[in-house]
Amino acid sequence: MLMYLKAFLVGGAFCLLGELLILKTKFSPARILVLYITAGVALSALGLYGPLVSFAGAGATVPLTGFGHALAQGSIAAVQEKGWLGAFTGGLTATAGGIAAAVFFGYLAALLFRPQPKD
Repeated sequence: MLMYLKAFLVGGAFCLLGELLILKTKFSPARILVLYITAGVALSALGLYGPLVSFAGAGATVPLTGFGHALAQGSIAAVQEKGWLGAFTGGLTATAGGIAAAVFFGYLAALLFRPQPKD
């Protein structure tokens, strides 16, 4: 039960921060998305995101920062295994399942809901 509470609080804090950025700054949602992914990569590279994942579980792995963490960890592991070429391939290998799911469900949503251009 405590793990659910930790996941909810950490994930909720990420959502709260994103909402504050939308309301209080002129950042577009796309810039906030890039900021979250980049923050996840940077915190992971500094060794700070791993302990947050251990503490909060899905509360830290599901948000966009978790995607950045997965990219960084995949690249780090591939560099250790394959050398510097792994820096370019490891992140995509580690996140391929998430990327494939996003493409598939985006396509499915487009088929089911008739997307409209934004005015």
